[in-house]
Amino acid sequence: MKQAIGSLLVVALAAPLPAANNNDTTEPTPTWYGDVQSILEQECQVCHRSNGANLGGMVAPMAFTNYLQTRPWARAIARQVESGLMPPWHAAPRHRGVFENERSLTKEQKATLIAWASGGAPPGNPAGGPPARVWEADDDAWAIGEPDLVIDIGEDYFIEDDVQDRNVVFQTVITEEMLPEPRWIKASEFRPSGPVHHLLAPPLGFILPGNDPLVHDDGFGTLLEPGMTIIWDMHYHKEPGPGTGVWDRTSAALKFYPSGYRPDHAIKNAAMGKFDFEIPPGDPHYVATTWARFDRDAILLGYTPHMHLRGKSARFLAKYPDGTEEVLLDVPRYDFNWQTQYKYRAGGKRIPAGTEIELTVAWDNSADNPSNPDPTKTVLYGQPTTSEMMYGVVSFTDAEPGYDGSDTILEEFYHLLNERFGVDWESLSREEQARVFTEYHAERRRTQ
Repeated sequence: MKQAIGSLLVVALAAPLPAANNNDTTEPTPTWYGDVQSILEQECQVCHRSNGANLGGMVAPMAFTNYLQTRPWARAIARQVESGLMPPWHAAPRHRGVFENERSLTKEQKATLIAWASGGAPPGNPAGGPPARVWEADDDAWAIGEPDLVIDIGEDYFIEDDVQDRNVVFQTVITEEMLPEPRWIKASEFRPSGPVHHLLAPPLGFILPGNDPLVHDDGFGTLLEPGMTIIWDMHYHKEPGPGTGVWDRTSAALKFYPSGYRPDHAIKNAAMGKFDFEIPPGDPHYVATTWARFDRDAILLGYTPHMHLRGKSARFLAKYPDGTEEVLLDVPRYDFNWQTQYKYRAGGKRIPAGTEIELTVAWDNSADNPSNPDPTKTVLYGQPTTSEMMYGVVSFTDAEPGYDGSDTILEEFYHLLNERFGVDWESLSREEQARVFTEYHAERRRTQ
């Protein structure tokens, strides 16, 4: 689903921009051709252009690729930049430079954009800057490049007019015609055609609003084999009403390492979660904590916190065997619309055996939260966006090259499922895991 992000930039444009003060003896006003164009090309146009990047369903509704397109939005750009709402990046400043997919502007870049808007957004001399950047205009192009294989959920699926939230599991069998031999995935990119809010499809990956396509560093990957069944755990979300019904046939594009190649490290995702929280009505800062323990040396690759509309903040904390602690990721201002996977630069972060990672999240269930659908309600775990979730995905791999096992202990997560269904999670097939998840979510919905 293409969710327009223009709501962050829509402002009243009736009042004209002030003209630049030519009598001012301070620094000259920045101009489009001399200053602004290059900043937007480097930091903004990947999304703000025709056929711009689709980040987990988030698509910019306006282009900033030339002066005439951009000038009407000058005030909005300045406000969003000054407030920190754009570019969308929610890790605390202490993490600057840590994650490779960081979206940020320098103080100098921010100052230039703000000064340009407040100075009347002048064009300047077209000969005063470099030629404009030329972007690909192919509607069908994948961000990861030409894929080696494209698969989909296997059917055209209709989400009816009266549906707001729906969770569905699809299955796709990887046949030998699709994939004659096992191959390791280097990159993957999902393309929903309907209102997909998020999906999980191991070993292809997952998407949430604001996610970049997944591109593994050299030497890291996930294995796809003939005969494997892909479980697409889909969450659809839209505004219900007459005429809002829509079809979906989500697909995924894959790029492989060369035939016969095996990367040194198999990527895994540890889903830290908690299901038994109860957020009181009106509570502005309800906190929950869970943890995972790593019994082998591991390499951490990234983190993805996940909550719903009341999500307020998230923090991943490492507790090392020697008694020291380290904040791995602090997200002080969580945004439901930008659920970023914070990906380390190449090589990741190594942790020793015995490390515990603690996830602490906070929700705002008060009337002061403008996204809160009902501050008078006690909120439990549930799939609908009007309920809540607490997940923290930790992407990691074993530090030992070639090791394909996992001794990560997710004791609380597995205990809850065992207590509810009387099953050993690790002994289940992917299909059985999908069924258990579906039954668990259905039971939670029936109790709400």
